Amino acid sequence: MRNVHTLNELKNRLERYCTYQERCHQEVQTKLRQLGAFRNDTDSVISHLTQNDYLNETRFAMLYVRSKFSIKKWGKKRIVNELKQRKITSYNINKALAQITEEDYLLTFDTLAEKRWNQLIRNKEPLPQRKKKWVSYLQYRGWENDLIFDALYKKLTKS
Repeated sequence: MRNVHTLNELKNRLERYCTYQERCHQEVQTKLRQLGAFRNDTDSVISHLTQNDYLNETRFAMLYVRSKFSIKKWGKKRIVNELKQRKITSYNINKALAQITEEDYLLTFDTLAEKRWNQLIRNKEPLPQRKKKWVSYLQYRGWENDLIFDALYKKLTKS
């Protein structure tokens, strides 16, 4: 059975929902579906949220990129895939990724790669397993293969 909410109730609930945390359009649409909103109400609420700056796709993408890169140490591939799943436009994805300087990107990669390599050494992983786990770990986090394999080559020729 559908929950019955007036248009004003939906607007108020979704204003609070968007104020609590930055949201993308897809999350708002999902929330409205959960609340049982009708299609025309959904369009009206999203329009209201956008006009009153509760919902801003560019701001969402910028914050998402900053947090996933600096806190979770994700690479650009993973960030882009996650944003595409949320139906963020390519324009906003590229604009948000531009915040990450090449220097910060490479420094974060080097730090993360070194930390993981040392963990695997401490766990006494044999070299073939260590390489496999290390590469998988960095790929899962969305780092580019050329960065990963260049770093692996440097590690193996340095040792």
